[in-house]
Amino acid sequence: MATVIIQKYKGKSKTSYAVRYKDPFTQQFHHYKTLPKKKEAQQIANDLRALIDSGKLPKAKKPFQKKIVTFDEITGVLEKEWETKFQKKELSKDTYEGYMIRANVLRRKFEKTLVRELNKEAISDFQLELMNQLSVVSANRYLFILKQVFKKGVTEGALENDPTEEIRYLSEKEHERNKFLLPEKIEKLVEASQQTRAKFYMPALIYLGAEHGTSKQEALYLKWSDIDFDFDETGIIRFYRTKNHKERLDYLMPRAKEALIKWEAHLEWMRHRKKIAVKNSVYVFCRLDGIPLKGFGKAWRRTCELAGIDDFHYHDLRHTFCSNLLLSGSNIKDVKEMIGHNDLSMTDRYSHLTLKHKKSRQIELANHYGNKK
Repeated sequence: MATVIIQKYKGKSKTSYAVRYKDPFTQQFHHYKTLPKKKEAQQIANDLRALIDSGKLPKAKKPFQKKIVTFDEITGVLEKEWETKFQKKELSKDTYEGYMIRANVLRRKFEKTLVRELNKEAISDFQLELMNQLSVVSANRYLFILKQVFKKGVTEGALENDPTEEIRYLSEKEHERNKFLLPEKIEKLVEASQQTRAKFYMPALIYLGAEHGTSKQEALYLKWSDIDFDFDETGIIRFYRTKNHKERLDYLMPRAKEALIKWEAHLEWMRHRKKIAVKNSVYVFCRLDGIPLKGFGKAWRRTCELAGIDDFHYHDLRHTFCSNLLLSGSNIKDVKEMIGHNDLSMTDRYSHLTLKHKKSRQIELANHYGNKK
């Protein structure tokens, strides 16, 4: 029978139980999982013994045979490979950082779990969980990392078969989000933001998204040097999207301009009041000390909650921009150019809205014909 033990640890405020197993080849004990309750640890220990005794976890007899390897260990090997590729410029900075961020999230999720414990069903369930909590795009990106981990697990001898081979990426076309807000709802969102701690900068974020189609990344990377409030009376703003390496210039919309000016004035007033000296206040959305915001998820969710708007992401403001652009009289080609899409197929999701615009024109035409004398 497999050697699995439970060790009790007493901390300052709580007691925990660590499940450990003996490696059949090295005869050394390795940590498996830590549980808060003894009963849970005993159940995990029994499950681990069953896995080892059933042969699902191999008993290595020679150095080149399969070894028990955790998800954490395999991911660590991958991260070193990504770092090497990044240094050789085989991976871009954005790609490398994206891989590392998602790998870190997955490591926290699965920690010391043995890769052999993660089957197709468990991974598929996690994929659907990500889709519901985040988005289809995010779920696919995490699945890509998982596929790399299990592929490496096979080459490292930790697995005989890759359980992710048969798991397909979710269709981003079928699960496209088309939620958008009409003008009155946008105002309701701005009003709700005034009841949050983000009331000074959230209106600017909302108007940038709804009136300029700004993505979250574009907003967080926006610099004061990208804005000229005095250009051609209306002002001009530059956006750069690392996703497709595209730059676009817009004349500033009046409400967005006003919100940005108010936010800049608030930053200056608070820094003066609190005597905070900032050498380089580069980014638009930052703290009083100039450190850029990494995100605004909590403030955004609270704003939507107060506005009574359910299941609405900041990215949906891009859909809001495109949809209202069409409803106000623009065509698909206008939307493509203004939002920065690479081709019209990316903008086709909004084509149904052009029918509403045509309908209003047809009603006007019908009235014209109906008024004949």
